[in-house]
Amino acid sequence: MLTQQAIVDFCNQYDYDIRKSGNGRWIDQKCAADVVTVVADCIYNYALQDKDSIFTTLEIWHYQYTVENVEAIFKKPGVESEAARNEYDKFFQQPMEMLANANVLKKTKRGNRNFYQVNNLEILEYIALRERNALFFLKTYIEKVLRDSGIYSAFDEFFRTQTKDTYQYAKETFSSFIIKHTKINGVVECNRIFIKVLNPLAYFNNSHGTEKRRLSEQIITYDMLMYNRNNFRDVYADKPKGVTRKEYATAHPAEVNEAYYHYQSAKAKRYLRLFNDQNRAGQSEHLEVAHMRDKAIHMHHIFPEAIYPEICYYLENIIALTPTQHLNYAHPNGHTQEIDEQYQHLLLLSKVDRIYENLTNAAVEKIYEFSNFLFVLNVGFDNDDVLEITDMDFSSVINAINVHYAA
Repeated sequence: MLTQQAIVDFCNQYDYDIRKSGNGRWIDQKCAADVVTVVADCIYNYALQDKDSIFTTLEIWHYQYTVENVEAIFKKPGVESEAARNEYDKFFQQPMEMLANANVLKKTKRGNRNFYQVNNLEILEYIALRERNALFFLKTYIEKVLRDSGIYSAFDEFFRTQTKDTYQYAKETFSSFIIKHTKINGVVECNRIFIKVLNPLAYFNNSHGTEKRRLSEQIITYDMLMYNRNNFRDVYADKPKGVTRKEYATAHPAEVNEAYYHYQSAKAKRYLRLFNDQNRAGQSEHLEVAHMRDKAIHMHHIFPEAIYPEICYYLENIIALTPTQHLNYAHPNGHTQEIDEQYQHLLLLSKVDRIYENLTNAAVEKIYEFSNFLFVLNVGFDNDDVLEITDMDFSSVINAINVHYAA
């Protein structure tokens, strides 16, 4: 599994100067991280059948894996629907054009049709594994394009001095540059693309970005970068303290796309197993002498997916276990609908250790976020107090876990 440095090294191999390529579609409106990761995932699964296969957007969007996932995840019309053709064309074509410009894919043109082939399967897999990977790739690629094209200084000035003037300067610099060096000739179109350029960079700079065609009032957050913006944190954002999640959900019913979370959960499990195999030699994340030599091939939800869908795709809620630990201890007698609470307690304490190790080891890729673990505990315990724990205060987290199970 690749690291973030591998993504930086990959992009550094190429000259993305728009003045040379003239490619105005190096990024586009549909290139949000969650769309890019899904499209990459569909291409990756398609390419696994034949790594040298040549394909068009049609092959990818009619591929069975795509049909099964994209409709449910993004709640679009059936991929076979004629009415959906234009929407799906953009949905797949724009990320594929971006991946081709980045040299993750190869692109050739025959008449009016674009044909693609995978150029780097490892980079494609990295992007396909999870949204945050896709977002890091986008940030790295966007910054490299701007630097190669000689216009990053306008963005850098905006991130250093967050004012309406520096925002307007970056926006106008981008528009005039794109109109001068590509076939795009309208400011409105440039402004639409500008959103997809500025905001991923703003997120990594912990800064304001653009929203509704002006300087955003707040710092750009992760969910603002997504195409699918409904998320459980939004659903419960206004829940008063002291009201249980179940009570609040009953009084304020909200439609939540569970298919999306199930899909992300499956990918999160795959990602954690790859990480654990690569960085911990496939060892169980819950260390027990009797199982030290057994491979951790089962990825277990500490708080069950069926009961807590809102945290099913958080790596902080998934733990790598051996088959015996999973089916004999975590789920008594292999009954996967049951949870042994005493063992759940131990698994959470072990997960604290794994998260601490990951966040404090400079040599290892960071895959966890402390705030995400607090959210997992907040949901699993239905306890708002854990959200008030200070960042990286692992002692307080351990105490909160022990207090919960002592009750």
